Amino acid sequence: MEDIIKNLIQESIRAKLIIYESEDIISSIKNAVKVILEALSNNHKLLVCGNGGSAADAQHIAAEFVGRFQREREGLAAVALTTDSAILTSIANDYDFKVIYQRQIEALGKKGDVLLGISTSGNSENIGLAFEFAKSKGITTIGLLGKDGGKIKNNADLYIIVPGSQTPRIQESHIMIGHIICQLVEEELFRGKGDE
Repeated sequence: MEDIIKNLIQESIRAKLIIYESEDIISSIKNAVKVILEALSNNHKLLVCGNGGSAADAQHIAAEFVGRFQREREGLAAVALTTDSAILTSIANDYDFKVIYQRQIEALGKKGDVLLGISTSGNSENIGLAFEFAKSKGITTIGLLGKDGGKIKNNADLYIIVPGSQTPRIQESHIMIGHIICQLVEEELFRGKGDE
């Protein structure tokens, strides 16, 4: 069992080293930070969505923005579209599961907002449709994706792809990237405020 534990840790480290060594991925993370910074600086919001473990990651990332990441500061406008069971189940029941995020974007999204969609396969139909609809409303779309980026990368204004085929390693890398984005946005927006 100890060998299995160590092997799994090594796999997670290897996945992160690929990101560390990729100028393209690092550049994509920087671009995502810039887009989110611009939106939040102009009184717009970050919308976040995903399915399964990625839904939990969407909530985690939104919580870091609304609450705090590492410093005491005012809350930042972020909404996880994964959290309201009444909304999710009514839309899925009355319309279709594939439009659970599109419908919320129709209700809540405004031009200038940012939609961060998380999909380890890059092929989540409900996120792909949400991206198409968001773009029609002037909402910038960022795909936090896995494998080869799937179909969603073609609908994203920008994307961050974690290569590899193992969903757990992709998810571990996604939350690391989410944390990096939170930290950089927080530091840029609140630099010099409350620092001692």
